[in-house]
Amino acid sequence: MTNEFYDPGEHRGARVKELFGRIASRYDLINDLQSFGLHRYWKRRVIRLARPGANEQALDICCGTGDLALLLAERGARVLGVDFSEHMLDIARKRKSSPDSATAQNRDSVQAPRSCLPRFVQADALRLPFPDNSFDIVTIAYGLRNLSDLKAGLLEMRRVARPDARLLVLDFGKPDNPVWRSAYFNYLKLFVPVLGRIFCGSASAYAYILESLLHYPAQRGVASEMTDLGLKNVRIVNLLGGVMSINYGEVG
Repeated sequence: MTNEFYDPGEHRGARVKELFGRIASRYDLINDLQSFGLHRYWKRRVIRLARPGANEQALDICCGTGDLALLLAERGARVLGVDFSEHMLDIARKRKSSPDSATAQNRDSVQAPRSCLPRFVQADALRLPFPDNSFDIVTIAYGLRNLSDLKAGLLEMRRVARPDARLLVLDFGKPDNPVWRSAYFNYLKLFVPVLGRIFCGSASAYAYILESLLHYPAQRGVASEMTDLGLKNVRIVNLLGGVMSINYGEVG
């Protein structure tokens, strides 16, 4: 399998940036369609595991259109969202400035006071422009799989995290059950690209998901890397039988 947006080499970042520039305007819509709205539930699970407290410092890496950052802020954290795609950040900033629109995405949450609204800045996940030990919570949703160097991405998350900080990764998973995994991969191969063609004019933009997942170590590999980094209480939360997963770890 080859995909125009998947490059395992030095041009990986540029190709991913091009992909998200192309799909940014329909990103939230297709997320709802391809997950049947479940991505909202999965993101709320991340927030519950993160346990954000009032005025805690939170960093959402590869923040996209701002879902996790807004949810963290609604619970009182002081949130910084970073992404290298200005197209995605433009949408995140518009959602931030339109509280009614943002709240409509998360109807079961409490709207944050404007003083707690997140800030969004452009930054590279592999070269975060923040000092060591800066954040109490570090999250990344659907971003680690897209980095050219997964280990370096996790190391950056660990570097900017304070002692006892919570690190969380939400991404596509690889179910242990081979029958369920095959059905899931066929869904990503046959159905999801159709959504891309219809709503973005590009099937390959969404065929990329399966291509990138096949090269991704998924939940077990990420858990192993977290353990190697010295994180404690490392665990995997499988969602929908491992179709999606949350990796969790705490800084010792």
